[in-house]
Order: sequence, then C-alpha cells, then structure tokens
Amino acid sequence: MAGRYLIGLDYGTESARGVLIDAETGVQVVSHTVDYPNGVMARMRDGAELPRGWALQDASDYLVAAREILTVLGTGKHIESIGIDFTASSPMPAHADGRALSQTHPDRGHAYVKLWKHASAQHFADAINARGGDFLTNFGGKVSGEWLLAKAAELAREAPDLWAQTDRFIEAGDWVVWQLTGQERRSLAFAAYKAQYDAREGYPADAVDGLEARLSAPFPIGTSAGRLNAAWRADTGIEGPCTVAVAVIDSHAVLPAVGGVRDGCLVAALGTSAVYLHLSSAFKPLPPGIEGVAKDASVAGFWCYEAGQAGFGDTLAWFARTFPRGAELSDSFAAYNAEAAELAPGAGRLVALDWWSGNRVPLADTKLSGLLVGLDTHTTAAQIYRALMEALCFGARSVVELFEAGGLPVEEMIVTSGLAASNSLLVQILADVLGKEIRVPEIDNATAVGAAIHGAVAGGVVAGFAEGAERFGARSFRRVSPVDGNTEVYAKLYSGYRALAETRVVRDVMHDLAEVEASAGKPSAGRRSVA
Repeated sequence: MAGRYLIGLDYGTESARGVLIDAETGVQVVSHTVDYPNGVMARMRDGAELPRGWALQDASDYLVAAREILTVLGTGKHIESIGIDFTASSPMPAHADGRALSQTHPDRGHAYVKLWKHASAQHFADAINARGGDFLTNFGGKVSGEWLLAKAAELAREAPDLWAQTDRFIEAGDWVVWQLTGQERRSLAFAAYKAQYDAREGYPADAVDGLEARLSAPFPIGTSAGRLNAAWRADTGIEGPCTVAVAVIDSHAVLPAVGGVRDGCLVAALGTSAVYLHLSSAFKPLPPGIEGVAKDASVAGFWCYEAGQAGFGDTLAWFARTFPRGAELSDSFAAYNAEAAELAPGAGRLVALDWWSGNRVPLADTKLSGLLVGLDTHTTAAQIYRALMEALCFGARSVVELFEAGGLPVEEMIVTSGLAASNSLLVQILADVLGKEIRVPEIDNATAVGAAIHGAVAGGVVAGFAEGAERFGARSFRRVSPVDGNTEVYAKLYSGYRALAETRVVRDVMHDLAEVEASAGKPSAGRRSVA
C-alpha cells in the first residue's frame, strides 16, 4: 500500500479548508482552501436586498467546496476517513430526500441556510425564553437568537408555506455529511449545544410547533455516519474505506488538535467570533452567564462548558475595512498592528464595549451594539484600533471570571485558531489583561486537523481523542506571559469596561436604537419581500 491518509474539512464563515494528513506519521501533507461562490449573501440571486440583520448562505456552495477539496487532496489516494466541522448554529430547511429548500425555492430567503450570525431571530428566542422550560436549565435559562430553535421559530412564523414543505430542519454540517454518505446522521454536538437536545428528554417538545417531527436523534461525536458514497468517490477519485464521521461544531473540533483533552483546560478559539470551552470530568451546575454545558458532545467522557463572544476578529476587520491603510485588508491590518504595538496600554484614554455583533455572554442579546468612550480631538485611528483589541480581551476576561466564579478553575489556557497564529500583539494583550500565561499551539490548520482526528476516531485509526491528539495534534507550544506592569493598568481599564457593561441605561439605549433602525428599515409598500 502506497500510503494511508486522513482528510479534515473545516467549514468556516467565508470559505472551506481541507487538510490531508499522513495516517502513519501524523504529518500534514497538503491543505487546500475554497471560497464560497456566493459568500455570505447580502442579496438574493435576482439582486433583491436582504433585510438588515440577515446572514444567509447557499448550501450548494458547501458541495462546490467539498468537491474541489476532496478532489485536490484525495484523488488516487487511500483515504481512511473524513472528518467535518462546521460553523454553528447554521441550520437550513431540507426535503426528505436531502435536497435543500433553496434548490426548489431560490427566490425565498427563508429557504436558505441561516448562518450563525443571522441576527433577526432574536425576538423569537426572547419569546421561547419567556415561556421557559426545563430544557433551559443547562443553558442559563435562555436560548440565543443565533441557535436552531429561534431560527426554526422564525421560519415557521414568517414563512409558514415553506415550513410546511420542510421535512428536515438540519444543521448545515449535518446536511453536508448527509450529502457525502447518503444517510442523515445528526451530530450530538449540534443537537446538544444548539438545539437543546437531552439524552433523557430528547428535543424540547413545545419550543416550536412541529419542530420535533423535523429533527432526528443524534449520533455521538467520533462515530461513523457511513462511508463516502459511490457518486462522490467517482467524482473525486478517492479510494480506501473513507469513513465519514458525524459532524462537529468548528470551535469544538479544535480541542484534540491543540491538546485540549484534559480536566481544567480552557481552550479559546479566536476567529471571526470567539468561543471558550472548559472541560470538566465532573458535572458542576452551569455558572450564571455561561451559555451551556453538555456531556460527550465535545470530547467523549467530559462535560464541556461553552461561552463566547459574538464578534471578535470581525470587529477588527470592520475597522480595517472601514478605515483602510492599504490597498488590501492585510495591508491595513499590518499597518494598524504596527502602530498599535508602539502604544502603551490604554493609550488615548479609551474604553470600548466589544458588542459590535451583539453580546453572547453573559447577556445573549444580539440587539446590543458597540460602544467607544473617551474620544477627543487628539484621538488617533491607531488608538481606536488598540482600544478595540483591548475591549475584545476585556470580554474574554469577563468569560474567564464567570468560569472561575462558578467553580471551574482555569488550570491551563490554550489560545488557538486564526488570530492566535496571526496576531501576536492581540495574544500579548490578552495575557496582560488576564494576568495568565497563555499557550499557543504551533500547528497549521488546527481546526481542520481537529476534524481529521474526529474522522480518525470514527474510522478506528485511533482508539480515542487522547490518542488522536498525541498522534496528529500540536507537538509544540509558544508560551506568552504577562508583561510586568501592564496587568495593573488593564485592571483599572477593565473596571471601566465592567461599569459600562453593567449599566442598564447603556443597554436600553442600544435597544432603542435597534428599534428605531428596525422601524426606519421596514420595506416600503412597493418593495418586494424576499422572505
């Protein structure tokens, strides 16, 4: 046999990335990235503009990406397994035969994938939360407008004719697995964290009328969803058993790739948004403000507590795009990072709230927005950029403090994903704000590697996630320690951040502004609806 390989597919917000790993040596052989042809949709195919707060994707883009990546990586190779991770919650309506509803109703917005950052379902989440129920116990008493239940309620209420044609309301990651294998195999990761599935009670019975009939029982992570079917083998030239694992949430997939398989470990995945995952072998009641907890849905044998920031890298990207310093976005980032690195902590006397995309923890409120305090006629663009970086790190500190106050000590902190590797200044500020040493895994394509490890577990290449982490995960780490004196300065600034975040009038004004915008943005009588 010439060689045995693993493939990991990482489906992000704007693109998908695949990595090919030698199953014997653990070495990454090659990676390949494909941008989605339709990206994050701002308009329908005929040019009709989507309402503000909507974020849709075309499910066909995922198959375009899979076909190209699997062909580039796998043609003529003996592939033991494929693992898939996906942004969440990104649900979609589908017919019983697996066809996306957007295929049969291309002119209807509600027929498409609602990406994780689709924000218009928040008031449906508010209504679910107001009714309450035992299924909210492990989710702090509330679901988010980003999650499946709220988006299902939005579809059922605003497009009842499409809801009637929806045989399956399914996470996009689970749908991709369905397409590759020909079998619907939902993942416990998506079901538990994004649809509030409980092993004893099942899905919430009364959250959305008719939803239970459109869901199916989930399968544990690290298990097989089937093998790559004949059509995909013919299209891609892949050989070998090619077991396809059930899908996993993208931020969770990274855990085995970075060694996050131990008690007391907090892994921060810093990308477009930020996710914080705390592992515990013993159950402890959900700390107030933390998003949720489930067992065996991230790493088998562990309770994994999840928290996050709705906006992280996208906040910095917004600033660099809006106030460019170069022809390319990368040029602007380089310029701003270089200038910000020359500034002292708190330069410009600025404090910001990191709510550019709403607040996920502890408020679960997509209607909140960003705030910048301390501007004057001497403020520079670089000072604002650094203040945004500091605000993101203050948000991270608030999450860490919630874990620790809830009896979940952070004994080890690992920071990973794109920003951890590309923005050393941001990681240093984070260490200074937290007053903790941070370990940054030195591994390329960590999330895709994590997906590949899930596939390896499902295909029996390794016995479990711990062995997968040892064989295929990061083999070295960069240590980042707090700079003497900076932590004390940030403690004072963090007090200001907390005061603003906890002031009710600030949040009320943000809600009022959101209502004003919603009223002003209603379609005129002559404007065609895309719902």
